[in-house]
Parts: sequence; structure tokens; C-alpha cells
Amino acid sequence: MLAETLAAIRAADPVAIAEARAFQDRLTKPRGSLGVLEDVAVRLAGAAGVCPPPLPTPAALAIFAADHGVHAAGVTPWPQEVTVQMVANFLAGGAVANAFAAQAGVPVTVVDVGVAADLPDAPALVKRKVGYGTADLSRGPAMTVDQAVRAMEAGITVARDLVAGGARCLITGDMGIANTTASAALISVFTGADPAEVTGRGTGIDDETYERKVGIVREALRVNGLDGGTLGSSASEALRALAAVGGFEHAALAGFILGGAAARVPVLLDGVIAGAAALVVAALDPSALDHCVAGHRSAEPGHAAALARLGLRPLVDLELRLGEGTGALLAHPVLCAAVRVMHEVATFDSAGVTEKPV
Repeated sequence: MLAETLAAIRAADPVAIAEARAFQDRLTKPRGSLGVLEDVAVRLAGAAGVCPPPLPTPAALAIFAADHGVHAAGVTPWPQEVTVQMVANFLAGGAVANAFAAQAGVPVTVVDVGVAADLPDAPALVKRKVGYGTADLSRGPAMTVDQAVRAMEAGITVARDLVAGGARCLITGDMGIANTTASAALISVFTGADPAEVTGRGTGIDDETYERKVGIVREALRVNGLDGGTLGSSASEALRALAAVGGFEHAALAGFILGGAAARVPVLLDGVIAGAAALVVAALDPSALDHCVAGHRSAEPGHAAALARLGLRPLVDLELRLGEGTGALLAHPVLCAAVRVMHEVATFDSAGVTEKPV
């Protein structure tokens, strides 16, 4: 399934990009006056291969949930059972992501890809469990490569199902206590940045815990042979790195992004967890990024490093660090507005408005 999905991905269409840019310049507004919104609309036209691009609505949020063995290393004061408790909270509609999703009119799907407990059936719960949490990445690989691929294919399947159900924009979400530790390790590997530069305070840890967290990330890279710039450029090396220091939700998100790209449906990325997953995607097929939009910039320092490497500019920057898809949900109306301009705003010719002399 992974190979089939990668084979289906197409890079942005340069003809559609040129048409969209020229069309933007004919709309009744000064050229470039909508700033980044013009670039975003042009980007979506290139991804879809048509101008104007389809409206990115209805959207669908998928929250991929999993646990992490590195939790035992003391990288967070939050107990691991919070992951399963928050899954129940999502399903009951009581989380911030639910409130933001309701505001944006976006349905929420929760995917168990690696929670360390058996979850009861629920209408909005999709069970794609690969394992009961990862192993401790500071002592060896968090997953096998086979597990990482299975988690990626779970994400591809979810993307396919949501698109088949009518979604025209996929929004990434995540839940997993200690997942910012795995994110920092992935970002350090794929950007070459020092762990201290890309490791943040996650849920708000104190100085002592933060220093321990940075040390754990360093140890994870060392024991897995990923320190010192040893990561190769092949797909197999990217998968090995993902398996070594990633989480089941990172792998599933990478698959989710690839699935959206293969369907030519835009993928609106959330924060640092999605950013780490997108780095894996970029290593597997850079053209998949043509179908991605960064919803926001997380307050986690690793996210800025990831976005810089990915070449993505966030739509909003509100110092959020919650995850769950919250930042991307806030950005979705902005994304829709950018595309709606191309569908509904008159051109100078059609409106009979005189253009500024060249």
C-alpha cells in the first residue's frame, strides 16, 4: 500500500500555478494585496492541477493517538494514562479540538494506532492499533521498520476513507503523552539540528525535566546510530530513522499526509508532531509537500526548524502548543477564504473596473 501510494503522488502542476498567478493579478484588487493568501491559493491550484482550485471543504480532522515507551525515562510529569483518558474526552466532545472543530464545522475522527490500552468501541473511533505503545527510544528502536510501515499504511487507509466519504481537505491531529520527545528526535535527525535547539517544554515541564529530556533525545540518537549526521538520503534510511525514534502516531500521520497527496486533496498540517511527520514524508517523496499547507507555527522550537526545512509558511502564529489539530483547525477558515477569492471575486474586465496603468 505504501509503494502504491507513493507511486500515485504527483508534483504541483506548473501550468496550473502559472494560470492561478495570472488569474490572481486580474482580480479586482491591487496585485499582491492579499499577501500570503494569494500564494496559498496558487499553491492549492498547483496541487489540484486546476485553476481555480476546488474549495477545501468539507474538511475532516483525524486525531492519531498512541503511547510512547520513552515516557518511562521521565520526560514529562503527566502520567501515561492521560492518553487513553484524552481519547475518551475527544470521543465525548470535551476537548479543545472538539470546540475548535465545531466552530469550523469539521467532523472529528479519533484513530487508535498505538494506545497502551484496549479501547471500547465508539462511533467516531477507528481502531488501527499497531502495538500497545512504542518501546523506549532511548534504549533502542522505538518500533521495527515493519511496525512503522504498518502504522503509515493505517494513516493512508484513514486518509482514503475520509476522502471517499467526501472530505476535500484533511487536517492532522495527534495525541500521545511524551510525543514531543519523539518529535524532537525526529526533527534533529532530519534537519541536522542539535537536540537542544529543537527540544521544547511540551506540556510545560520544569528546568530539571527539560534538561533530562534533551539528554534523552541525545541518547536516543546515539544508541540508534543517528547522531553525527549519519542519516542517508534513501527511503530505507528515512524509514529506519522513523522506526528508531518516532512514534506510531508520527508514522500514521506520515501515511495520512501521503494518502492526501495521492488523492490530490490538500493536507492542513498542525504543529510540531505533524511537522516531524512531514519531514519523513519529504524524505520519501518531496513532491508530496506540494499538497501540504502549514496551519500554524507551534511554540515548540522544533516546529520552526521543521517548517524551515520543509519550506512551509504557517498561516497563523498564536503561540499554541496543545496539538490535537487545534492550530490547523483555526487556520482552516483562512485556507477556505484564500480559495474562495478565486471563485467569487470579479476580474477587472467582468466588473468593468479600470486597472492601474502598468
